[in-house]
Amino acid sequence: MLFTEHNPALRTKPAGSIEVICGSMFSGKTEELIRRLRRAQIARLDVEIFKPKTDTRYDETAVVSHDQNSIHSTPVESSSAILLLGANSQVVGIDEAQFFDDELPEVCTKLANKGIRVIVAGLDMDFLGKPFGPMPALLAIAEDITKVHAICVRCGNPASYSYRTALSESKILLGEKESYEPRCRSCFAEG
Repeated sequence: MLFTEHNPALRTKPAGSIEVICGSMFSGKTEELIRRLRRAQIARLDVEIFKPKTDTRYDETAVVSHDQNSIHSTPVESSSAILLLGANSQVVGIDEAQFFDDELPEVCTKLANKGIRVIVAGLDMDFLGKPFGPMPALLAIAEDITKVHAICVRCGNPASYSYRTALSESKILLGEKESYEPRCRSCFAEG
């Protein structure tokens, strides 16, 4: 006997999924997110893109990579807004996931369970090298994980850490190259 869950040809609704793109600052997370979302748009899929309302570094509404590539997005206050605004999409993109509340993994699960492809990008670790916000939970439930690396500015090895050069102990400090630099494990530990 054939069961629909074991035979993709018999499925009646599209299978949803959660993809997570993670890594340090300057590693190309947003660039990869934009690339995947543009491909979905080329395929004429209904795409909705979200970012935290607090992230205004490059643009009020667009998701913008360090290379200045951009794609229109909707800034939202909380992850619950994503559930409401993205519920009728085929693909949902979320940038800077580490800045969202702890409900984001549940929101992504609900969207994926409705058959939506959810693509999330964010820092997996904060400036102390600790797991950041809802990212660990998202990594645990994702079907696909892509970890991208920057280049260590000290030694040239692959960098997985975001070293803060600015004098601030605040967990969240929006910044760029004036406040952070990518470092490998060894150079990060040296401080």
